[in-house]
Amino acid sequence: MKDLDLSKISAELAEQSPQDIIRWALALGEPVMSSTSFSQNAAVMLHLVTSVDRDIPVVWVDSGYNVPDAYRVAERLMKDLKPNMKIFTPEMTAERRNAIMGGIPHPDDTPELFKEFTRQVKLEPFSRALDEIKPKIWITGIRKEETDFRKGLDILSWDARGLLKVAPIFHWTADDVQRYMEEHELPSCKHYFDPTKVAENAECGLHTAA
Repeated sequence: MKDLDLSKISAELAEQSPQDIIRWALALGEPVMSSTSFSQNAAVMLHLVTSVDRDIPVVWVDSGYNVPDAYRVAERLMKDLKPNMKIFTPEMTAERRNAIMGGIPHPDDTPELFKEFTRQVKLEPFSRALDEIKPKIWITGIRKEETDFRKGLDILSWDARGLLKVAPIFHWTADDVQRYMEEHELPSCKHYFDPTKVAENAECGLHTAA
């Protein structure tokens, strides 16, 4: 896959539907996975992926810090859409980590502690997922308008870990996402919490990790 012209193919895929972009990724014949955070509009990618191929592994790194509303919607989506879920959790419970670290560290106050916190609750479980599934392709729900980092990516991009990232809704706006949610009557949690993101437009670490 290293000889793929990502810029050229991304431009061609931009004219295709998200489902067709997922089918293109599957047609490469390499091991594929997707992922979800079960955030407010996570149902969009879960619906798209399962509508194409319900056997695609979907990784969820459950930090243990989310809120009841998000967990309830996650359970409903897993029941209704029946994705091939692969759930990974940190090796240490949230309560134990809170006791040791004094709660969730802030990156401005204790940057090294926050870095270790992010490693424990997000990066290490995700690394275990990659070791188990051994994907070559990662179908992800990132969108261009979400963060400054993502503005520099495209529908296709290389992850620092060597994965080909495929983003079927990369060019969608927030209105496009909302329209799809309403059209397919997909549930959304009113409250969601990612302890590794200090701002809504910040990266959680998965897409920037080396």
